[in-house]
Amino acid sequence: MPIRIPAALPAYDALRTENVFAMTEDRAGHQDIRPLRIAIVNLMPTTVDTEIQLLRLLGNTPIQIDITLLRMGSHESRNAPEGHLDRFYVTLDDIMHERFDGLIITGAPVETLPFEDVDYWPELAALLDYAQKNVWSTLHICWGAQAGLYRRYGVGKKPLDSKLFGVFPHAVNERLDPLFRGFDDLFLAPQSRHTETDRAAILKVPELTIRSESEEAGVFIVTAREGRDIYVTGHLEYDPLTLDREYRRDVAKGLPIAVPKNYYPDDDPSKSPVVRWRAHAHLFFSNWLNYRIYQETPYRLEEL
Repeated sequence: MPIRIPAALPAYDALRTENVFAMTEDRAGHQDIRPLRIAIVNLMPTTVDTEIQLLRLLGNTPIQIDITLLRMGSHESRNAPEGHLDRFYVTLDDIMHERFDGLIITGAPVETLPFEDVDYWPELAALLDYAQKNVWSTLHICWGAQAGLYRRYGVGKKPLDSKLFGVFPHAVNERLDPLFRGFDDLFLAPQSRHTETDRAAILKVPELTIRSESEEAGVFIVTAREGRDIYVTGHLEYDPLTLDREYRRDVAKGLPIAVPKNYYPDDDPSKSPVVRWRAHAHLFFSNWLNYRIYQETPYRLEEL
């Protein structure tokens, strides 16, 4: 949260130069406060685990949030606990006339398919179109990022020779972007995907800016609409054992899978993983909620 100080205080300009959020007394006095409305489109087969991962990060701020869970009505999930989706989730049809401060679209295990071959693609495309007019800021994760970039800008994806799997260092290209306030110059984040976003295609779109990338993992975070749309190709939200579960699942199925990089001590799966991305995950979600939503979203959502 911001510190509130007089605009004439010398520290005000110094802190602004260092990208520290300082709010003037005048602005603070004119702020209206209400809970933020955040919707989560959960496309992951690990329904409950994904809920916990995202809600853990969203809940670690002083900002009050009202959560709406969304599912694809055109897709029948075989992995959620019986009755779970009917009890806790709504569909796009249910919220078409509502507006939200923020939206999260998760990854999905369909990245090797052409977008149009995904059974719920028409519904997701409609949701992406809906979000442009009815959501202040949207956070797209992994395949959700690829889907958003493809639907809105025609940016495609390319297959990798082998699965990108592990924890990789990423650099911040735009240090003054509020999303990266408090970030180190290099930070670690999990990746788990068989495809990559076409970097050359992104650079051809003037509306898109690459904010973070990795020499080994490629493009990581892209933004558009003055930073309100955020596309993240990896999984900052992953908990300590997510990659471990994915690795052991694929081994049990006899699938070709390498040990996730930079994850187990000495690359030894018999040893417990060491988490080295938790702090930046919390910081990223906190920055998104505060700087991209709380400080910018209209007090009256009908003004979107």
